[in-house]
Amino acid sequence: MNLGRSVLFRHFTTNPHSRFSAGHIIHNQASKYYPAEDESQPRKTRKTLRPYKPRESLKPGTVLILLAGRFRGKRVVLLKVLDQGVLLVTGPFKVNGVPLRRVNARYVIATKTTIPVEGIDSATIDKASGEKYFARDKKADKKGSKEAFFQQGEKPAKKEVAGERAEDQKKVDKALLSAIKKEPLLQGYLSTNFSLRKGDRPHEMVF
Repeated sequence: MNLGRSVLFRHFTTNPHSRFSAGHIIHNQASKYYPAEDESQPRKTRKTLRPYKPRESLKPGTVLILLAGRFRGKRVVLLKVLDQGVLLVTGPFKVNGVPLRRVNARYVIATKTTIPVEGIDSATIDKASGEKYFARDKKADKKGSKEAFFQQGEKPAKKEVAGERAEDQKKVDKALLSAIKKEPLLQGYLSTNFSLRKGDRPHEMVF
């Protein structure tokens, strides 16, 4: 027996055991409360958070090749592995112009060349590893942005490095240079930029 649509609709909506009855239908009603500002909701993820484990090749004294950033292609010396995949490196500055800075471990290639870093003062390394060591002065940046707006077209003034950081750089460079000069070709190796030519196969190279 074929029933019409109206008969079937009444049957399903009036039957209390039917999931289509009025008691079971959920209406999408707007909430009476809503926040004045958008609240960020934590993103659901099934990944398990694990502590950062550095690669075996990332050891203090290893020569690294930077793959991104301002000094892309430069060779630097790894001084210390910090938390969350951050590396403390230096050129040294007197060799290739790379100062003490932090880089992401994902954007470096570790080579088999190593330089002894035992002669570097550990207190200087620990101080440079702190979060506030590389913190920027927000007030100075804000003032500089206003002055730059009115001085458009002029040659920008050279930024001055803090005296404390300059002294730390000299200490680190002095200890590294004494070890670098013992190898005849090491200084030239660090001062040369890494680059690829047509036909080079990076996946087959041994760094």
